[in-house]
Amino acid sequence: MPEAEPQPLPVLLPTRTLPQKHSIPHIEWTPKRYKDPPQPPPTDDARAQEQELAYARQFMDGKLVKKTRPRRTVDFNGGLGRWNMLRKLRPNPLYTHQMRPCPPSIINLLPPKAYPENASTSLCTKFVHTSTNKIRCPVNVVTWTPEGRRILTGSTSGEFTLWNGLTFNFETILQAHDTAVCTLSFTHSGAYLASADKTGIIKYFEPNMNNLTAWQGSNSREAIRGISFSPDDRRFATASDDSSVRIWSFQESRVESVLTGHGWDVKCVQWHPTKGLIVSGSKDNQIKFWDPRTGTVLSTLHQHKNTIQALAWSPNGNLVASASRDQTVRVFDIRAMKEYRVLKGHKKEVCSVAWHPVHPILVSGGSEGSIIHWDLSSEESSSATPFIPPSSVKSKLSDLPAHLALPPTPTTLPRATLSEAHDSNVWSLAFHPLGHLLVSASNDHTTRFWSRERPGDSDAVFSAGGEKPPAAVDGADGGWDDEDMAVPGFGGAGTAGGWYGKEDEVYEGGVNGTNGAGASYGNGSSHGQNGYDISDRGGFSGPGADDDFSIPGIGDLSGFSSANTNSARMNGPLPSQEEAIYGPDSSTNEWYGGDRERGSAGDRGYDSSGRGGGGRDGGGGRQRWGGRRARY
Repeated sequence: MPEAEPQPLPVLLPTRTLPQKHSIPHIEWTPKRYKDPPQPPPTDDARAQEQELAYARQFMDGKLVKKTRPRRTVDFNGGLGRWNMLRKLRPNPLYTHQMRPCPPSIINLLPPKAYPENASTSLCTKFVHTSTNKIRCPVNVVTWTPEGRRILTGSTSGEFTLWNGLTFNFETILQAHDTAVCTLSFTHSGAYLASADKTGIIKYFEPNMNNLTAWQGSNSREAIRGISFSPDDRRFATASDDSSVRIWSFQESRVESVLTGHGWDVKCVQWHPTKGLIVSGSKDNQIKFWDPRTGTVLSTLHQHKNTIQALAWSPNGNLVASASRDQTVRVFDIRAMKEYRVLKGHKKEVCSVAWHPVHPILVSGGSEGSIIHWDLSSEESSSATPFIPPSSVKSKLSDLPAHLALPPTPTTLPRATLSEAHDSNVWSLAFHPLGHLLVSASNDHTTRFWSRERPGDSDAVFSAGGEKPPAAVDGADGGWDDEDMAVPGFGGAGTAGGWYGKEDEVYEGGVNGTNGAGASYGNGSSHGQNGYDISDRGGFSGPGADDDFSIPGIGDLSGFSSANTNSARMNGPLPSQEEAIYGPDSSTNEWYGGDRERGSAGDRGYDSSGRGGGGRDGGGGRQRWGGRRARY
């Protein structure tokens, strides 16, 4: 029996909406031109010939031909514009756009603030870029500028480096301190920057990196490890290795009160974002809360079993997170002054911690080089059953009823782990003010940038435990070819004068080492008397250096003297830090002194491999303030 033909499904649409076959054939349009598929544009013979000549010149000069690759960019403007448009077109005020896990949805990826209930949109686990100075040295601290356009890093060489926040390339470098930069912080208004170094010198800077003042801020020239401003920017607190916390008047640059109570070096201090409350962490394993008005201790926490290395207030000010060398991160609720969460996942000591500006996400960096994301909005991993001691233990607690026994502190497991984010200690972490980018500074001499995973990413590292980023080439900006890019004031790539040619007299916005605001940056060159130690920074070692350490446009540094052409570009020599603060009779040996013998390299800078680095003790020469080099 033949099979019955399937009956067509009934059409539920009105008849007038169905497509009708045209009875007149000429109405049907058929293309007559442009039937071929798109073809590439014709090659320009003149341009091709110029490229061949350029390649030939490079081979003649003995240089390898480098491929020009587009620079990777993470731009937030498109997402903000799309979010603003969707907010106007949304059907109701509670509507939120849902992401789809496919590549076409990348254009719909909105800023983290657009997903208030979904914290997973703020996990910055995708590696973007590695930025490295030409002269490599550990990076101690990193922060975003208040407007979110640049990243400022401070290194063990005493230098400030500015990196672009969109393309992550180098912008400028400044010799800010003579010794390792230990901490820096912008005011809440963004009008000023305060920094401190390993010898306890505190300096003020303007946003254009003009140095305003400098003074000694600790006893016996001990290192200052932390700076934090009050909510009104009138005062700031410092934590130093002389086991004290000091409160300073910002305008007068004088100390108002000294908070004593810690039994050892104070490693970190943070002022509450809205209240008159200061929290500090010390090498004595204690976290103390201070009243800045009276200078008294309000409360002391003893939960950690080793040095507290970093503290961070949550954006709303209700929680404070602490990172310790006991391999844990602990979160405390100051409303009840109790431990809120214990975050366990690091294999070694925890060096840094940072809160996400929008979501309850915490990021911590460890000495093994890992970066771990913690989601505090998720459910607690440990059971909420109360803790009752076993009957074999003779204790009065075992006789307590179940409703009176205290439950254990909840333990949270990592939300995302980048186990090989860096090769060494992660000293500092900072989120972009919008929350879509994370920057990390490490003891492995690199500054790395991390963004959110894009929808439909095939090479996502979110669930793979972290993939090791590509190594940065020595002297390269994260392995990307910067030499093909022209820099304002230095001419195009491949000029005979290099980055600092004799014909280039103009800096960005100024002339002869002066920026647009009239701030003098010295002679703009690396003076031979700086005496860099090769084993410490990979640089040159002062007079008599090898020809290998000559800088393009400057020449051999072994015969560098004040009669050099570049030295004529100074606006006048500035005094060294010792002469400016202690007078001209201060000796170099007395200034630097001998480092006290402390713990291992993880103790932030008491040996050459730690955070403080060897500094420039091996050089023996004094520095100049604000020596701004052309391009590292």
